[in-house]
Amino acid sequence: MKQADAARKKLTDRIEAQETSIGDYLKRARPRRNRLMNLSVWGSVLAAILTAGPAFGGTKFTAAVQGVFFLPESSVVWQILCLSAVLSSGVAALATNLASSHSVQAKVTAAETSNAQLESLKVAIELGCLELEDAVTLFQQYVAQVPFIEFKFGEAQRDYR
Repeated sequence: MKQADAARKKLTDRIEAQETSIGDYLKRARPRRNRLMNLSVWGSVLAAILTAGPAFGGTKFTAAVQGVFFLPESSVVWQILCLSAVLSSGVAALATNLASSHSVQAKVTAAETSNAQLESLKVAIELGCLELEDAVTLFQQYVAQVPFIEFKFGEAQRDYR
């Protein structure tokens, strides 16, 4: 019986180490995901706003902007608005493509899911609701969902990227 308890303790320690690794990853990945999403959304919104004024106001809008900023010609207003809209749209497109190409959202979701599953597994082990072999199988399945996370256990370190 003591051997089974020791094995459960080792598995619980590994689960906690994996949860720590996932937590470290999420501390870095969530802010990055949020920044990319915000850049994408706000870049798109800004581009739309910059083009909406001339689209709805026409020459009256450009004349008003020209007067407010003391610009010599209305063509300068169009140039500034168009250039600003292009830059905003470019930032939005770049942020969207970076997030997609690196699968940022999918990785964060997988890490959050794996972390929740590992927490549930740890509780089940501590309450004695699972056989050790079943618990090990579930642990392997949950860890396999996040191969991009560096797993640290004690002094040994495994990189599953």
